[in-house]
Amino acid sequence: MLIRSVRSFARSFSRKNHNQVGIIGVPFDKGQRKGGVELAPDTLKQAGLINELTTLGLDVKDYGNVEYEVSDVSVDNMSQLGHVSGCTKKLSETAQRVFEDGRNVLTIGGDHSIAKKNVAILWIDAHADLNTNKTSESGNVHGMPVALLTSELADYWPYLPGMDWQQPMLSIRNVAYIGLRSVDKYERLVIEKFGITAFGMEDVERYGIHDVIHMALRRIDPDNNKSLHVSFDIDSLDPLEAPSTGTPVRGGLSLREGIHAMEELHRTQRLNAMDLVEVNPTIGDKKDVDLTISAAFHIIQAGFGYTRRGLKLPEGITDMPLQTFR
Repeated sequence: MLIRSVRSFARSFSRKNHNQVGIIGVPFDKGQRKGGVELAPDTLKQAGLINELTTLGLDVKDYGNVEYEVSDVSVDNMSQLGHVSGCTKKLSETAQRVFEDGRNVLTIGGDHSIAKKNVAILWIDAHADLNTNKTSESGNVHGMPVALLTSELADYWPYLPGMDWQQPMLSIRNVAYIGLRSVDKYERLVIEKFGITAFGMEDVERYGIHDVIHMALRRIDPDNNKSLHVSFDIDSLDPLEAPSTGTPVRGGLSLREGIHAMEELHRTQRLNAMDLVEVNPTIGDKKDVDLTISAAFHIIQAGFGYTRRGLKLPEGITDMPLQTFR
């Protein structure tokens, strides 16, 4: 879910402690029609997510799951808008609390309808999520968040009751897609019309994930001074890596590519917020669910500092006594 508080995110960037993380659970499934994705926050926590992050030396605070009131609003071809507007407003308020506490934010969805000024966003996803209520074939809001976020597309929307608090302050020039392979005709038109930075799977295959990440950063953050936000849809990974998700598309990122992308973004020291969305523990058998949860853990850990080369010793320790190896 990526409709957050732009002002609080940018304001907090200069005073972040990168060892402090706040987790927000968003058990939300109203942006699409497949139930089960709302179970993901608790499922990931019960599987040991917080412990996995604390072993990295992080100070982790769980801000609980978002609870909200349903707004009595509706707009043509925007399913469950009352739920979406209520949930995103509450999420924005909770995210602001986390930022004001000086913590980086990890948002666990939920579907991708939950989703800032000097901010750059990397949208790692099989889908572009660029539809409006006029172009969407399904009316599912999880296919609309980028179009809702960006100022250049504001004129393509009708008045959205219940969403007055959310202003599209983000420029589409500050968004980069990685891993696209299922893009609607209208979405492709918008990408080409506005010159949006978009790397599909054919680009990943041509250049490799390492170069794609850095090409994307050079486009959306040429001066290396923006706060970075990653919205990672688990369906960006190939279904063989993460089968328990609602809209799988074959031919996606390998888990190794996903991990490397997050490692590189962590190394910038400017990654201040991350969404992990669309894990659905009701899809597939236990093996499928375990595989998907494991993949999600690897992606999150890489974003928050785990390196496959091994963790560094605590500060002040420069040598190991010989008896350690005996």
